[in-house]
Amino acid sequence: MKCVLIISFSLLGIRASAPDIKVTYIITNEPVDAYERLIKAVIQVESAGDTFAFNLSEEAVGAFQIRPIRLLDYYQRTGNNYQIEDCYNFEISKEIFLYYARQIGYPDYETIARNWNGSGNITLDYWAKVKSNL
Repeated sequence: MKCVLIISFSLLGIRASAPDIKVTYIITNEPVDAYERLIKAVIQVESAGDTFAFNLSEEAVGAFQIRPIRLLDYYQRTGNNYQIEDCYNFEISKEIFLYYARQIGYPDYETIARNWNGSGNITLDYWAKVKSNL
């Protein structure tokens, strides 16, 4: 969502014979994606940014290394029936990642990253890697 700020004021007394001059400035800003830094860090840890990455032992696919069990959970929660091959598409993988990230919410990057990786103490090492890439 873009924010627009309109500033309006009069310039008086610049010249004795000049009429009132009305000036309006329209300032816009681009929206900030609160998760962009986290996304970059997670894909660096997961796949070094390789959208065609494949982990045979976990059957994890794409830049975010999405596993079939995660995809099934996503389908059950959202009704979006993607196939594992669809996760090679960065935008689809990002959609899936953001779904889970938004369940936790900004700015809790640590919980988002640790939940993305799994559960338990092993996720502490994962978080350390992600954090070093933020």
